Amino acid sequence: MKKDQMPTGRRAVLRIAAALGATATVGVLAADRFGTPPGAPPSGRPDVAGGPAPGHGPAAGAPANTRLKPSAYRLQPMTADAPPAFRKALPPVRQRPFLKMSGVGRSMVLTFDDGPDPRYTPEILATLRRYGCRAMFFVCGEKVAENQDLVREMAADGHVVGNHSWSHPLIPKLRPSRIRDELGSTSELVEKVLGSAPLWYRAPFGAWNRHSFEIGAELGMEPLAWTVDTLDWKEPGTDSIVRRVLDGAAPGVVVLSHDAGGNRSQSVAALRRYLPELLDAGYSITVPRR
Repeated sequence: MKKDQMPTGRRAVLRIAAALGATATVGVLAADRFGTPPGAPPSGRPDVAGGPAPGHGPAAGAPANTRLKPSAYRLQPMTADAPPAFRKALPPVRQRPFLKMSGVGRSMVLTFDDGPDPRYTPEILATLRRYGCRAMFFVCGEKVAENQDLVREMAADGHVVGNHSWSHPLIPKLRPSRIRDELGSTSELVEKVLGSAPLWYRAPFGAWNRHSFEIGAELGMEPLAWTVDTLDWKEPGTDSIVRRVLDGAAPGVVVLSHDAGGNRSQSVAALRRYLPELLDAGYSITVPRR
């Protein structure tokens, strides 16, 4: 046997060792692909921008299931540990809210703000149910806390439950942290009640700013305003509310009404009148899809 030749048994042992090493390497690559995303710290979850959310990461030694504060809600997505291909995409940051729906044919969207209120919301739900129509309810977190069964009834009837902040403040006067608390706390409670968080939000008084668009997008929501304002919050009379809705009716129109925040008996009575007229005129009442 020549000096540079290796015994057959020794060559076999080295081949086996090389095969085992290659298998281990493949296992490490596979684990890395489905483990912590590149650039993320070994502990904690990345925020939506791909890095740790400042001030919101768990303290050293804290339990992994520590409940997030409202200000951190959805800024550290629950899907962060999933493979990138399975994470739900966040909506883009808008510069203005949607005012109407496009591509819905001869359809309109009815929306109700500030509730739920046990004095008026049940009657609005009953009218919508009578005509087999779905609507959108932009709810306030403090009202949801007191009337969770009404929110469940909304969802059970197929209505869309949107975020209208926690306490109905004037958003542009708030610091970004307060905006995050108002929207995040409401989304968190709605998700706890219904099992899913809101996909739409509306600024109180229709007063938006850059921070509200950014934070709303971080929470996975799109901003929706309106096309027709019934001005029912002024209590102008049932006839006036009905006239505004019928005069403004058109494909894709979003109608603003209220089911809370004051005496909404005129809003309830007006819905009973204008809803069948809209249906008789060939309109369908729909809700946006996402």
